[in-house]
Amino acid sequence: MNRYPTWKYVLIGILLLAGFIYTLPNFFGETPAVQVSPVRAAEKADTALLQRAEATLKAASIPYTRLELVGNSIKVRFTSTDLQIKAKDVLQSSLGDGYTVALNLVSASPVWLSSIPVVPAEPMYLGLDLRGGVHFLLEVDMKAALDKEAIRYQNDFRTELRSDKIRYGRISREGNAVTVHFATRDQRDAAVNKLGSLFGDLLIAVADQAEGFTLTARLRPEAEKRVQSDALQQNITTLRNRVNELGVSEPVIQQQGTSRIVVQLPGVQDTAKAKDILGRTATLEVRMVDERPLSGTDAQPVAPVGGDIFPDSSNGSPVLVKQEVVLSGDHFTSARSTFDQNNQPAVSVNLDAVGGRIMRDITRENLGKFMAILLFDRGQGEAISVARIQGEFSNSFQITGQFSSEETANLALLIRAGALAAPMQIIEERTVGPSMGAENIEKGFHSNLWGFLAVVVFMSIYYRIFGLFSSVALAINGFFLIALLSMLQATLTLPGMAAIALTLGMAIDANVLINERIREELRNGATPQAAIHAGYDRAWGTILDSNLTTLIAGLSLFWLGSGPVRGFAVVLCLGIITSMFSAVTVSRAMVNLTYGRKSRLAKVSI
Repeated sequence: MNRYPTWKYVLIGILLLAGFIYTLPNFFGETPAVQVSPVRAAEKADTALLQRAEATLKAASIPYTRLELVGNSIKVRFTSTDLQIKAKDVLQSSLGDGYTVALNLVSASPVWLSSIPVVPAEPMYLGLDLRGGVHFLLEVDMKAALDKEAIRYQNDFRTELRSDKIRYGRISREGNAVTVHFATRDQRDAAVNKLGSLFGDLLIAVADQAEGFTLTARLRPEAEKRVQSDALQQNITTLRNRVNELGVSEPVIQQQGTSRIVVQLPGVQDTAKAKDILGRTATLEVRMVDERPLSGTDAQPVAPVGGDIFPDSSNGSPVLVKQEVVLSGDHFTSARSTFDQNNQPAVSVNLDAVGGRIMRDITRENLGKFMAILLFDRGQGEAISVARIQGEFSNSFQITGQFSSEETANLALLIRAGALAAPMQIIEERTVGPSMGAENIEKGFHSNLWGFLAVVVFMSIYYRIFGLFSSVALAINGFFLIALLSMLQATLTLPGMAAIALTLGMAIDANVLINERIREELRNGATPQAAIHAGYDRAWGTILDSNLTTLIAGLSLFWLGSGPVRGFAVVLCLGIITSMFSAVTVSRAMVNLTYGRKSRLAKVSI
């Protein structure tokens, strides 16, 4: 009656072992480290960079415990912060301005844990309130985004009217409205037909005035919302690219409202450096490749007069381009990853009207020649694409080459997010010190520990052996919850720790229901074995209903909330799932192993 089949005990044992292994990395703490990553997002950290870092540290006689390539960065671990700071200075001096060398903290867990295939055992990330760092709230200037769009239309109007030889007096702009003056009604009507067919996002109004005839164009309401939304999203994407060089684990960059962006950088204490990274500008340029030979050496090539040399982002080889800028990044309106006619990965680019006209003229005159797209970031330029002009194109074209799908996605991202779409200003700034984060961790840990011990004492006194089973199941529930959060690489914040405490408090309710049901069955005259079976069997429906209602509330918080509220909801929902398993299945397994093997059971300790 109260026996599990062998396979169920084996399954519970495997889950307990997995829970212990994936919880383990969180108990080893962190060790000082230096993170080296390329400044330019298009570059990749490789084994050559790792070997350079290793040789630099050996030459400076700086000992380290481990040096590894992780993602797009090199991480070097040290035994003390003194060695960490010394290594940072040496590496920055040796590698130069092309690489960012940042102080960091990494997990001190053994290598074998992180080497587990499929799902490596890594510790949870800690949020800003637990690890310390900086918090910024940035306001995007939406008026400037609309004004920038109006200026673009103002320039496009001049180009299009001149191309059709439509005479006009002057073009003025007030806010995001562009007004064009004409001497005659026929000229004005011709301009309305021309511009109305080209610019579908504009509302065009006409007026007859004493001094002449005018048309006034402004963005449609839905187009204004799209411009503002695109500006906000492009700024978010640009910020994500920029914080990569700070070496921040799990930065939070998310939209707040319709015009604000929240940036949280855990582990960063240098506010001035963070401001510099967030506020810097990056620009794009299109230039023709100069096919003249280079002089000098392979290591230090010299550009001829009228040419500039930039490294190719794909292989680092020098690319000679002409100094004349064909197009600037202001003319790029969008870019997306796609495929060419041969089903090879490519990038589809759209230009505004002026950029399209310039591109049509330049490609017509340079068929078969090479064109380069340059990205300038922090005063340094690189060729992110060099391709042959295979035909005449204007407002839209494809950038092709030996790209992978991932490379075209990155290239499209760089083109879209080369610069901020609209200026931003920091309206709120907070710094959380590491000592405050450590204090939050200590208080959160102690609150969970003392709460758990209080529950254990009460359950052991009130329910005796069954209370001990419930307490062990509660501890296992905590292990399962931490293991799941670690496997998902979730970010634990202070609200998350509150959710852990709440989950542990609620998890014991299921065991209370089971134990009280067993007591009731015993009072009604049932045998101990029958009482145990009925207690678990009949309490299950109530446990399921109560946990489902809480789970629905947690899912609602996750769906409707943001930031800390979502973090609380994630921990709460995972805790409900683990508590249902541990309170029913794991505690039942312990009861079955203790009492289920006895055919004639006289009494139970409850």
